[in-house]
Amino acid sequence: MFSLNNLKEMPTTASSLFSAYASVAGSMMLVRSMANDLLPPPLRSYISSKLSYLFTPLSSITLVIEEYSGAACNLVYQAAEVYLPTINISPSTKSLRVRKTNRQRSISCAMDKNQQVADTFENVNLTWQYTVTENKKHGNTCQFELSFHSKHRDKVIGSYLPYVLARADAIKEEERVVKLYSSHLCSEYDRSYSKRKWGSVNLEHPSTFDTVAMEPEMKKMIVEDLDRFVRRKEFYKKVGKAWKRGYLLYGPPGTGKSSLIAAMANYLRFDVYDLELSGVQNNSDLRKLLLSTTNRSILVIEDIDCTVDLQNRDNSEDKSQDPTRSTSSKLTLSGLLNFIDGLWSSCGDERIIVFTTNHKDRLDPALLRPGRMDVHIHMSYCTPSGFKVFASNYLDIHEDNPHSLCGEVEELIKSTEVTPAEVAEELMKSDDVDVALGGLVNFLKRKRIESEKRKEEEEEARKAKRPKTDHNASDEGEAVE
Repeated sequence: MFSLNNLKEMPTTASSLFSAYASVAGSMMLVRSMANDLLPPPLRSYISSKLSYLFTPLSSITLVIEEYSGAACNLVYQAAEVYLPTINISPSTKSLRVRKTNRQRSISCAMDKNQQVADTFENVNLTWQYTVTENKKHGNTCQFELSFHSKHRDKVIGSYLPYVLARADAIKEEERVVKLYSSHLCSEYDRSYSKRKWGSVNLEHPSTFDTVAMEPEMKKMIVEDLDRFVRRKEFYKKVGKAWKRGYLLYGPPGTGKSSLIAAMANYLRFDVYDLELSGVQNNSDLRKLLLSTTNRSILVIEDIDCTVDLQNRDNSEDKSQDPTRSTSSKLTLSGLLNFIDGLWSSCGDERIIVFTTNHKDRLDPALLRPGRMDVHIHMSYCTPSGFKVFASNYLDIHEDNPHSLCGEVEELIKSTEVTPAEVAEELMKSDDVDVALGGLVNFLKRKRIESEKRKEEEEEARKAKRPKTDHNASDEGEAVE
């Protein structure tokens, strides 16, 4: 209830408020008049925008960074995976993913699903959140959500995200860890054909061009070809070709094809994608797998002649037997060629494709031509030059101080078909140089005897067939007469 005293004070209060309002309004009008007279229009506009900006209600915006952009990998997502573990994690974070590999110096922590990590960039506060939507039918959907004040949108998109991309590249370069990817390493939920994924481990293969047992001229040619390829980005663009290179490694088993691939990956610091065609159901499945590979990588298809029975493009018998059968339900040679050298080959840069086979003559001629398999490398049996590499690596025997048995070994190798793997295995049987080389000499002598015996048996078999053939031919001639 109001008292009489309150009623008496009301006119005084209203009068005071009106006087104060009039004073403030007059002052503002005076300031505005002086500002219009003294300040130039651009400065007045700038001050006005800043004042209105300060009094704008607070609002935030969230950028959704999905793992895939269509069928291809999202580079921003991959950069965030590398960058975020380097941010100091808040003590309030309740769940983390912890891991350490053999070559990592310390334990690394990464965000777990539905957890948040705060970051600051040029006085802008940002919040990252990692979310995973599980779907057993179509595979898990992973994404990062980046939240910040809406007034910083241009700075975040124009400066912060490029900074994350650059920082991720620098971190990967510092760690210099080459990855080996395989579609068989992903979880069961991620193996649906609608979204094929790759699992990875660190490629810790120690092979280098110094340790590969090959002819020096061949190694020099390969290294020069790789160097020329990686520096020719503008050249490929100028001539209108996809920036890729195809290699075919062919030769008997045990001649070092896998070791050469590892040496190429370690030399270029390229990740390796091991593609097993036997696990690919159809052309669409193959396309999704290949599109999810990254740039600066080596795609390896081993034993191309026997991993899968590719349907030949000219095979008209199958079509005539079942004309209703759709080519989309199977893996075909045309589907493979379309990605290697067709329109889909341009979906990616700085990629190397390596095929291996033990039998080059079994491959379809369409695969062998330039543009698909540009460089053919014959991985032959061990040579004297290859043995010198083994002697240096395994026994510390160098050309300036050779062992007395080295000459005999080299002569035996010239006349014996022995693989580098067999030579390496013999040298590993003893730490004693004399024992190791002596065992290799005996092994090579046995191999040569076995080889000569086998050739004699084959010759005798041919001679045994020849008279029978001649006799049949004479009988047929008499019958004709």
